[in-house]
Amino acid sequence: MKDPAPEHADPSVPDRLRKFPSLGRPMLRPPYPETPASGPKVVALGGGHGLYASLSALRTVTDDLTAVVTVADDGGSSGRLRRELGVLPPGDLRMALAALCGDDEWGKTWSEVVQHRFRSEGELHGHAVGNLLIVALWELLEDPVVGLEWVGRLLGAHGRVLPMASVPLDIQAEVELDGVITTVRGQVACALTPGRVRSISLLPSDPPACPQAVEAIEEADWVVFGPGSWFTSVLPHLKVPELARALLGTSARRLVILNLAPQAGETDGFSPERHLEVLREHAPTLTVDAVVADAGVVADPRALEKAACAMGGRVVLADVAASDGSARHDGPRLAAVLDEIFREKR
Repeated sequence: MKDPAPEHADPSVPDRLRKFPSLGRPMLRPPYPETPASGPKVVALGGGHGLYASLSALRTVTDDLTAVVTVADDGGSSGRLRRELGVLPPGDLRMALAALCGDDEWGKTWSEVVQHRFRSEGELHGHAVGNLLIVALWELLEDPVVGLEWVGRLLGAHGRVLPMASVPLDIQAEVELDGVITTVRGQVACALTPGRVRSISLLPSDPPACPQAVEAIEEADWVVFGPGSWFTSVLPHLKVPELARALLGTSARRLVILNLAPQAGETDGFSPERHLEVLREHAPTLTVDAVVADAGVVADPRALEKAACAMGGRVVLADVAASDGSARHDGPRLAAVLDEIFREKR
């Protein structure tokens, strides 16, 4: 005979988990000492390698950091799990969590573990360990946000990771090539289709935003856009209606970190100022306070300043690129610039 659930049991916890009290809700306190948060409340938007770069810098500047991550990936391990299990694509969420790992042995080890991909001739080939871990917790806990919090606890993450929407999304793009405009669907297709992306939309067009993400934006001191794939990682946040309203209505200051180079298949030929112009085209009433750009890649500072001024902001030129010549941001350099901006008075 099945044992009855205790009278005090949380009804939101699935029956199969009642023998594991530690997996109940609300979340237990972290298994490590908590300290008061220092620094501004920062929300970083994006996905993939771009968000990884900003989070790697931001986690050294503030203890109150939330990543709001795109959930439109349909390729690789994420795409396979999404199609097979109907879950949010976990890959960009995994990368954000890895970026928030500390520099101690624990953090470095777990960052490598969750980023590790299996290499085989079988079905596991290409799957990232972190993707499988995240999806397993989602199936056990039946709550994406709670599952991500548990992964964050395991990793000792210096911040919180949230999906931007509560359902998987598809990106639909209008792509122009030789004067002909075609419509493509899917993040991978958007990135690989020859031509220039003119605009994007989401399917479904009115997806439910993650409530915790909306709340984080409303309570933030700073909201950070970019760097990253402009059309598939940065702009999608402005296409989720509830999220867009929060981003436009928040009292937080807004900062844009520009890419170091155009991205093949998405922003070929884009100048730094063109990135801002496209941002404004997709959100005409969005204002920004600061735009961070690497001094070595800005060919026309006056044009960039004009584009920033059109959105109410100013340009901060600094050496934030990696010294090896690659199109990567240097974490400590970027952190120093962000820290200085955050410390400025309104």
